[in-house]
Amino acid sequence: MTAGEPGQDLWLPDILGEGFHARELELVPDDEGPVCATLVRHSRPVLDAPPHGLLDGLSALAHRRRRHLTQDPATAPRAVMYLHGWADYFLQSELAEYLTASGFYFYALDLRKFGRSLRTWQTPGYTTDLSVYDEDIGAAIRVIEQDVAERSDSEMPVTLHLLAHSYGGLIAALWADRHPGRVGTLSLNAPWLELQGSSLVRSLAMHLVEPFARTDPRRPFRFPEMPAYWESVSNEAHGEWTLHEEWRPRLSFPIRAGWSRAVLAGHAAIGHKLNIDAPILVLLSDKTRIQTEWTAELMRVDAVIDVEETARRALGLGRRTAVFRYPGALHDVFLSRRTVRHQAYRDLAFWLGSYPY
Repeated sequence: MTAGEPGQDLWLPDILGEGFHARELELVPDDEGPVCATLVRHSRPVLDAPPHGLLDGLSALAHRRRRHLTQDPATAPRAVMYLHGWADYFLQSELAEYLTASGFYFYALDLRKFGRSLRTWQTPGYTTDLSVYDEDIGAAIRVIEQDVAERSDSEMPVTLHLLAHSYGGLIAALWADRHPGRVGTLSLNAPWLELQGSSLVRSLAMHLVEPFARTDPRRPFRFPEMPAYWESVSNEAHGEWTLHEEWRPRLSFPIRAGWSRAVLAGHAAIGHKLNIDAPILVLLSDKTRIQTEWTAELMRVDAVIDVEETARRALGLGRRTAVFRYPGALHDVFLSRRTVRHQAYRDLAFWLGSYPY
């Protein structure tokens, strides 16, 4: 049975616990063997259950709005699909809980060779062409459309909102540009739209990478170890979050020549500007600080991308683009300290609710 075919419940309990289930999506094998992606869903809470826990004080209005949206048969169901970043996987359970309470069906996709989809025979995260993820995203959308149709009372087609972080933001932006009309909105959480530095640095990097990408594409490059961002996020160091040691390793995945060329080509496409037809929301920290050693300041800044350059690049993605800046946010805005991420939850939910078409 291929991803998207009806007739069998393939959802299994997920590592995130109660309310979360995962489903493997079989993809076309590649030169390393069998390949899959993994779709995670968060179950919609009971309609009459009041907000509690995380949602206290945050989503009473979202809860009332969710009831209105769900009980109105003329309202098309709305779903969010989340894409993770580099050397990453879906773990943002609070985000899922907030968005389901706000009236959205929530799904997240672990792409091939990442997270739940990573197999022992695979090179973690490796590809030489970012468009390979079109298959992953297409398979996930087919399952989401089928699943929402089965779970909702509406006969109207689902409106899909794509939400992506960092490397996933680069993939999502390029995908949305190639597939006009497929999503209602595109929301990008600290998207990786340019190499750290500038387009000049990218051009120089491409010239250095190209010979290796042609002759030895899986060749790993040696870079200084930079675990500082991991230390800001992980509850084994200074952060709040439990991270899977293989899916979100302390020192990331090895950076390989073929993958580097694919990413640099994606950045070049962004630099030439895209024409995404959907409304775009970009969420960013207000500051960047990239360093090898952890300091307390890294709990309040983006330690991965250049947020100023990203804000500039974002305006070339499409004609309807909004950039929201969050003082004190981490690289993943939704993993920032509580007050910052809660503001981002609210902004995202209301922004998504403003664009049903």
